[in-house]
Amino acid sequence: MAELAAMKETEPCYTYADMLQWDESYRAEIIDGALFVADPPATYHQGIAVELAYQLKGFLKGRPEKVYPGPFGVRLFPKDDLSDDTVVEPDITVICDLSKLDKRGCNGAPDLIIEILSPSNTQHDLVYKFNKYLKAGVREYWTVDPESRSIQVHILDQTDKQRSRYITSLYDLEGPGTVPVSVLPGCVIDIKAVFTE
Repeated sequence: MAELAAMKETEPCYTYADMLQWDESYRAEIIDGALFVADPPATYHQGIAVELAYQLKGFLKGRPEKVYPGPFGVRLFPKDDLSDDTVVEPDITVICDLSKLDKRGCNGAPDLIIEILSPSNTQHDLVYKFNKYLKAGVREYWTVDPESRSIQVHILDQTDKQRSRYITSLYDLEGPGTVPVSVLPGCVIDIKAVFTE
C-alpha cells in the first residue's frame, strides 16, 4: 500500500461488512480488524507502480490472467457472511484464477502481490502483510525498495507440507537486470526500467 505516514491503528473491530459502508474513495485496509489508513502515494511510488503494471500488462496481452494496480481490494480470508477482518489493497495484484474476482476485487489469495516500500510503511509490508500473505497462500510476494533500488521476491515453498514459508531472493541493479515472475512462466521484469526516474 502507499504511504502510511498517517497510518492510524485502532482497536480491532472492523470487518469487510463495515468497509462496504464506507465511501469508495476512502483508501484503507483492515488487518485482524485493525484499521490502517494511508496517505496518497508519493510521485516516485506511483512511477514504480505504473512501470511494473505496464510490463506485466504487456506480457499478459491476449492471456486470461489479469493485473490490477491499487487501489484494489483483496479479501485474503473471505467469509460468506462478510465478517472477514482482513482486507488489503496491494500496490499491484495479479490474478490467475479469475473465479476469485467480483466487482469489488479479489476473494482469496491472489497469485502475485507487489508492495512498494516507503519509510512509513516498511514494517507494515515486511511484517504484518508478509505474514498474512504467507498464511493466505499467496504464491509470490514482491517487496520493492526504491531506496536501495532492489526487489525482494518471496516464493511460496510448496515442497514443505508441514509449514508455510517463503523462499526469498534479492534482485538489484548489479545483477542480471531482470526479475523472473514465477507465477507467470516466461515473464521477466526489466529492473532498470522500474527504477528509472
